[in-house]
Parts: sequence; structure tokens; C-alpha cells
Amino acid sequence: MLPAEAGGGVPVLPVEAEGLFSLLWLIVALPALGAVLLLLGGRAVNRLGHLVGTAMSAGSFVVALVLFIGLLGRGEEERQVQQQLWTWLEVGDYTVDMGLLFDPLSAVFVLLITGVGSLIHLYSIGYMVHDERRGRFFAYLNLFVAAMLVLVLADDYLAVFLGWEGVGLASYLLIGFWAHKQSAAVAAKKAFIVNRVGDLGMSLAVMAMVATFSTSSFVGVSAGMPEASSGIATALGLLLLLAACGKSAQVPLQSWLLDAMEGPTPVSALIHAATMVTAGVYLVVRSNFIYAEAPVAQVAVMVVGLVTLLFGAVIGCAKDDIKKALAGSTMSQIGYMMLAAGIGPAGYAFAIFHLLTHGFFKANMFLGAGSVMHAMDDDVDMRHYGALSRALPITFVTFAAGYLAIIGFPGFAGFWSKDKIIEAAFAEGWIFGVGALLGAGVTAFYMTRVMLMTFFGDKRWRPEVHPHESPSVITVPLMVLGALSVVGGVLLLGGWITHWLEPVTGPEGEHELFVSALVLTAMVTLTVAIGVAVAWVVFGRQSVPDSAPQRVSWLTRAARNDLYGDAFNEAVFMRPGQQLVRGLVYVDDKIIDASVGGLAALVSGSSGQVRRSQTGFVRSYALTMLGGALVAVVATLAVTLA
Repeated sequence: MLPAEAGGGVPVLPVEAEGLFSLLWLIVALPALGAVLLLLGGRAVNRLGHLVGTAMSAGSFVVALVLFIGLLGRGEEERQVQQQLWTWLEVGDYTVDMGLLFDPLSAVFVLLITGVGSLIHLYSIGYMVHDERRGRFFAYLNLFVAAMLVLVLADDYLAVFLGWEGVGLASYLLIGFWAHKQSAAVAAKKAFIVNRVGDLGMSLAVMAMVATFSTSSFVGVSAGMPEASSGIATALGLLLLLAACGKSAQVPLQSWLLDAMEGPTPVSALIHAATMVTAGVYLVVRSNFIYAEAPVAQVAVMVVGLVTLLFGAVIGCAKDDIKKALAGSTMSQIGYMMLAAGIGPAGYAFAIFHLLTHGFFKANMFLGAGSVMHAMDDDVDMRHYGALSRALPITFVTFAAGYLAIIGFPGFAGFWSKDKIIEAAFAEGWIFGVGALLGAGVTAFYMTRVMLMTFFGDKRWRPEVHPHESPSVITVPLMVLGALSVVGGVLLLGGWITHWLEPVTGPEGEHELFVSALVLTAMVTLTVAIGVAVAWVVFGRQSVPDSAPQRVSWLTRAARNDLYGDAFNEAVFMRPGQQLVRGLVYVDDKIIDASVGGLAALVSGSSGQVRRSQTGFVRSYALTMLGGALVAVVATLAVTLA
């Protein structure tokens, strides 16, 4: 859709896919076919599962790249291509066609999913080389990629929900892939259940769309939104926000993300860096025509993003597990994207820009963490690392590129994308701007802590550990992602990313700053430098203890316990839910079942009493008939005489 003005309005109908774009369906079909082959092909196929899975993902990327180049050659109003595949549902006047929409927004997501996804597949060939179920692992990876592609290519909210649920299933299978570990099995169930809470918001939103507009297609909903009541618009915006909170691990549905690190490291990179956790941001930006009519929901998106970016940053400061420190960072960076998406037309493009750069540098660092774990016999505790820069030179250099990108070092990818979000946040209000600026300083602190504890300082290795660099099948993806972490900011040159997304999100809104953009950039850079300096004083100039100290501040203790997110969810959602279920069971047992059982007992008892009169003796029946006849005669006489 092409919004009429800033972020909402009358849609422009997509053009029908033809020529080169008739191959659009292949983008989804290839990884879906890979998943089917690997799941049903038996041992013979599974022996080549890693090659089949990687080839299918890479093939999807090639098709996507070709179509993206084709889209670049089109005029602005022709950059929305739709391909109808078949009629999926037809109930009365409500019809859902399974269709794909290839436009500037879905195109960048498809390239990110298939491009970074293919690198993660390649990395997994080396990482999972000794796993007996490697073929099944690649089947799940292909299933995840296919479901994510359905999510971002669908042209109808109901079809988005299909991909949404497919991603949830695949993430459950991947997080719990090593289900022999109880922690992995529990983490998979937790992720599945928490995401179901968010999915409730998505399903209710689709129902409300059908009830209000008699359609759930993007075109139909966007066309009807200007006529919808403010109550409907706000309800849709808040329900979609609930869905986004689940998938993107935003407060209050963030508790599953840290535990999900129990899955294999490629899963952490694929799901929790580049793809699944960005689905919520995609949903909000795609639904810009809804939020344009729902200012209350827009503010809610901003508040959730701001709280989460600070929430995740604080958690990242206290984690000794390298993957959980990066998971806290992911939560925080997605918070930046949600904050930008909530700002509206002035922030949509920068939310997607940061999503892309984050996909590069965070996938790079997660895979780098896996390389470190490979060298340290799967030990994830950074207190057992130190001085790994020389032992793992390629891992160190590529991880350092991701580190400089995420803290916003001038020139690196994150510098361009995150600074733009902070700028837009200040234009929206002091609270949002100061919060985003503070988050940048805390990010610099905890990421410098990760770098110092892992690659610098004294050796704290276990005696049996002998670190060595990973094989090329692991380091090559690191080098590609490391390079993208450095040069990813080129997407902002000439305002390319904002102009590219304009057909979907509308023109970039104007905003005024209390200082010039250059001065604000200097403020952000100074804040980052302070965060780095504080981390150097605390962790660079002092030795790191072998284990975490028991006596710590209340804030550190809270951060180690994920700021009591689980306790909050237990108190607010789980315990009341249990009490509600117990109450319903009591009503069912003591009232409903008792009523039905009592009536049944009454009928049974009455029939038993009546049954006793059926003796089977002829004389009894004759006596009864005689008695009845006498009663009838007496009654007749009485009536006659009267």
C-alpha cells in the first residue's frame, strides 16, 4: 500500500506479478521443500541434510536478490507486486486468497532472512558436525526460514498469522533441539507458552478486522481505517502491539528470550538476532495505516520500546553467560526499533534501518560467541575466558567489528542507525530522548565488559582447555557479517533507506531538535565514550574473579534475576490464572456436574421406585386393573348423582 500522507490513507493497489516476478513463490517454496525433504526423506537424505538445507536457503536468497534488483528498476508506484496463488478460505462473503506481496518493506526483510539465514546455515555445517541429528536440525532451520518468509511476504493479516504460528513452532523445535538437557526442554516450552499470549492479541486483531471491515487483507484494512472509529483503531493497535511484544521479547512478554539461549548457538543467531525477534517490528511498521489513526496505541508502542531498551541493557550488565549477555542486548536493541516505530513517519525508516544493521552485527556476535564456545569446550561463562584475542584472531576481529557497530562507534553500521533513532526520540519528547541516550551509554558499558572479559586481561582458562581458531566453514560467515557490520551504514547514504520505504510508510516526517544534529551526535558519542571508560575502569584495570561474588548491590542482584520478569509474570498472569482455573473446576465439579448428577440420581431413584411396581405376576396386574375399574365406576357414579 502507498499511504496518501504520513503513514496512512488511501492505498494504491499492487500490480499483478508477471514476467520475472512470477517466480516470487519460489522464495518460500525452496526452504519449504527443503524442510519436507529432510523431515520425510529418511536416513539417506538426512546424511546430506546439511547440504540440502543450505542449498535451499541459498537458492531462496538468489531468487530474492534477482527480484530485488528487478524492483529497483521500477518506478515508485510500481514497486508493489502481488502474486495470487490460490483461494485459501471462502466463508460467505469472507474470502482469503493465499497471496504474496513483494514491496520495498518485504523485499529488505526477505534479503535479510535469506541472506543472513544462509550464512547461519553454512556456519551450522561446522558447528553441528558431530551431532547425530544434524539433518533434522537443518530441516528445522529450513522450516523456520520458510515460515518467516510467509510472515513477511503475505498480503493478508490471516496469512501473516499462518507464518507467525509457523515461526513459533519452528522456534520451539530449535530451542528445544537438545531436549535431553532439561534446561533446553523447559526453555522451549517457556518460549512457546509466552508467545501464545502474544498470539492471542494477533488472533483477536484479525477477528476484529473481519468483523469491522469484512476483510483482513492489507489493502482492505488500510482502505477502511479512515472510516473506522477511534475505539476500533486503538483496539487494533494495542492488540497488534501485544502480538509484537510476544515475538519481539518486549516488556512484559520478554522473559522467554534469555532462557532460549539453551538452544544451539546458530539458533540464537537466526531467531534472536536477525529474524524472529524482528517480526514484531515488521508488524508495527507494516500496520502504519492502523497506527496513523490510533495515537494512543502509538504512544503505547513508544513506551514499551523505551522501557524495554533500558530493561534489556540493565540485564546485559550482569550476565556472565556470553550468550545471555548478548540476549539482553538483543532485547534492548529491539526496544530501540519499537521506539522508532512508535514515533511514526519520522521513525519508521530508521526502525527498519536499525533492524537491518542489527541483523548484521548481532548475528555476527552470536556466531562469534559460538566460535568462542567451540574453542572453550562449550563453556559459556566469560569468567573462564580472557586473553583470547591471540588464540582466536579471526573471531576476535569480526566480533570486535560487531562490538564497535553496536556501541555506535563513528563510521560503523550501528552509529548511523541508532543515532537516527535517538535524534527522532529527542524530537518526540525529552523523556524518550534522554532514555534512548542513556541506553546508548549502558550499551557501551556492558558490551565493553563482554569484550574485556572475553578477549583481554589474564588467561582464566580451565586446565583442560586449549583454545584454537574455528575452521573456515565457521569463520567465513563471521568475516562476511563482520564486513557488513562495518559498511552497513551505506544504506543511509543519500537518504536511500527512507526513500526506498516511502511507498509503504509514507514520506519521512519533519522534526525539530533543541540542538543541531551534529551537536546531538557529539552528545551521543560522548555518552558512549563514558560507558566504555567506566567499563574499562571496572573490568579492564582490575582482575576478573573466577566466580561471581555473592555479595552484590540490589540492582546487580535484580539484573541477575532478569529484573524479576519471571516473578512478575508469575504473580500477575500465572497465579491468577491458576486461581481462575481452580475456580472454574470447582464450579464445574460442585455446581454443573452436581446439578447434572443430582438430576440423574433423581430420575434413577424415581424409576427404581416405579420399577418395583412391575412385579411380573399376572394376579398383581389383574388386581391393579380391578382397582382401576372400581375407581372409574365410583367416579362415574359420583358425577352422575351430583
